[in-house]
Amino acid sequence: MDRPQPPALRQRIGRHVLLSLVLIWGLGSAVVLGVGNHFVAQAFDRALLDDAHALAAHVRGGEAATTSGRGRNAEPLHLDLTPREVGLLRFDQSETVWFAVYGPDGTLVAGDSHLAPGTIAERAFHAFSNLDYEGRELRRVSLRIDGQPPFTIVMAQTTAERTQLLRRLLVYSGLAQLWLLVALGSWLLRGIERDLQPLTDLQDAVDHRDAADLQPLPPSLTHEAATRDVQRLGEALDGLFARVQQGLRAQREFAGNVAHELRTPLAGIRAQAAHALASNDPAVWRSELQGIAQAELRASRTVDQLLALARAAESGIALTLETLALEALVRDVLLRFLPRADALGVDLGAEGIDAPVPVRGNTALIEGILNNLLDNALRYGRGQPPRITVALHMGSKSGFAELRVTDNGPGLEDTALALQLQQRWAQGDQGLRLGQGAGLGLSIVARYAQLMGGQLELAAAPGTGLSASVWLPLADASNPSRQSLPSNVST
Repeated sequence: MDRPQPPALRQRIGRHVLLSLVLIWGLGSAVVLGVGNHFVAQAFDRALLDDAHALAAHVRGGEAATTSGRGRNAEPLHLDLTPREVGLLRFDQSETVWFAVYGPDGTLVAGDSHLAPGTIAERAFHAFSNLDYEGRELRRVSLRIDGQPPFTIVMAQTTAERTQLLRRLLVYSGLAQLWLLVALGSWLLRGIERDLQPLTDLQDAVDHRDAADLQPLPPSLTHEAATRDVQRLGEALDGLFARVQQGLRAQREFAGNVAHELRTPLAGIRAQAAHALASNDPAVWRSELQGIAQAELRASRTVDQLLALARAAESGIALTLETLALEALVRDVLLRFLPRADALGVDLGAEGIDAPVPVRGNTALIEGILNNLLDNALRYGRGQPPRITVALHMGSKSGFAELRVTDNGPGLEDTALALQLQQRWAQGDQGLRLGQGAGLGLSIVARYAQLMGGQLELAAAPGTGLSASVWLPLADASNPSRQSLPSNVST
């Protein structure tokens, strides 16, 4: 079953933006409704309270009257309004108004009997409340007047007008906010479309690109993009293209090197095999077989060196460096080369490998450096008597340790030749350097040193011979691993 396709980025962003706007619109409408209800209720309640005060001003009675010095009984509470004035008090274009006047004992003095005074706080002179009467909701105010005697005024009216006003406020404000929502949403969607267009252009450029085209993307899609994210994505793609191109270049170079270098030994093997097959002399067979074995050995060594170069080229993409005990690595490699040196009658010695020399490097690369330098010295640097010295030094260059391999062979003529020997397929003159190598060893050493932030230097040794120095960066003094590095080989 096919999985459903995920939505496009612009759809996801647009959906999130529109959903956020709708939520904000709903929240804004609720806030408008709440605030409007508060202030509308205040305005209507204030008008109702003013009507109650106006009614209280027409309540009479309760004080004793005097005539010619003779007292008479107190006049009872009553409402001093004519029927016409009461009608005007009740008049409202859209609401129905009721009122009632209650005496100090709660008896109805005037007005509508269905209006109860409600609850008034002990120190409050008026209080608002809601009342349900004949299925209609009323807004009521109870006003207490501390006179002689005290009395209570109750005014109530229906709430149709305030409800209608709130509805109009909600409709008009909601429509205005909806219009703003549509305008803002359209503007945001156009902005999202415009800002995501570079991603679409970048996708189209990559989709229509040939598989063999690893050139950087056009600047308009990377460095000149409208947003930094698109720029960084374009730069990341350019970096990926560069790394893929580097890997392909290393593969093509390896294939070309193998084809170039193996052509001669394979042709020699084929010629020697043909000569051996054409002869009936066992001595010739033995001689040709020995030649074939030597040619195969040289071919195998060449393939190993070519593979090492290819790994060095590719390892530059992602190489992990760590703190290493250089003196321990040197001792390990020397122990492996001692039997070969003894068999060749070469005096293989070491200097400075007793003191700790912590460096930042890669174990495989450092061992590859030593293997190639020692192999090169054993093949081409044997003087009379043959002598090879491996030395470690610190302090010659600030922040670097020196790994030096010196032989007493023919040596070099000048600096130009030293630089030439670091190139692939380069060899010294046959009168200067002995052997028939492929000219790859020193190139491998130079590449390995470069990958670890170091450098290879070739110079003439004192007297005669070649001195190959590899400078490797020292480990940080603050690194705890530098304090006690293991040494697993004894001198």
